[in-house]
Amino acid sequence: MCTYLNERLPVAGAGKGATGWFTLTDASVSFDHPVHASPDHSLNIDFLNPQEGPGARVAVELEPESARALAEAILNTLRAAPAGL
Repeated sequence: MCTYLNERLPVAGAGKGATGWFTLTDASVSFDHPVHASPDHSLNIDFLNPQEGPGARVAVELEPESARALAEAILNTLRAAPAGL
């Protein structure tokens, strides 16, 4: 079953694609059928810069358990970072 769950948001950062580093301007997070990962559904994250064309994209497909662990690790790391950095 397709969930059609998708959220797009502006981001600021950099990503490394097949042709090197590029500026990130957008992120898309969805929970749906993966293209390459093995589970029936995965958390899919795309980091991209649409103005630089289709090559300016980094895609990740994670099993739900891995996505939850990654989200927790991100939050833990941000909480532990010194204030003001």
